[in-house]
This record gives sequence, C-alpha cells and structure tokens, in this order.
Amino acid sequence: MHTLKVEKMSCGGCAARVTRAVQALDPEAKVEVLLKDRLVQVESGESADAIAEAVTAAGYPASQAPRS
Repeated sequence: MHTLKVEKMSCGGCAARVTRAVQALDPEAKVEVLLKDRLVQVESGESADAIAEAVTAAGYPASQAPRS
C-alpha cells in the first residue's frame, strides 16, 4: 500500500479526479481518499513514484507521505 500526500486536494471533486488519475494508470487499483488529511492510500502493483506522477500530471502535486 502506498500513501501519498496531495496538497491541493480540497473537495470531493478533487478526490474524484485524483482517483480517476490513479485508476487510469492501474484500473485495478484500490484507492482510499482521506480528504481532511489530504492523503490518498493506494493498493496497486504500480510504484508509488508512478502513482505520484500520474496524480501530479492531473494537476494535484503529490509526493510519498512520510511513514509514521
């Protein structure tokens, strides 16, 4: 599971666009959006970097969230 920080994600529409960007890369990906924390958790065979690039290309700069 990959966790990404998506700073510009602020509403349900943003969350839907981020989800579509991930699923365009991997249609089988399981995506969970934690909107108030601006986090996206993705279960996918794709690398975290590839997912972050897809989300960033959709207009939502994303990076791997630090592990806690």
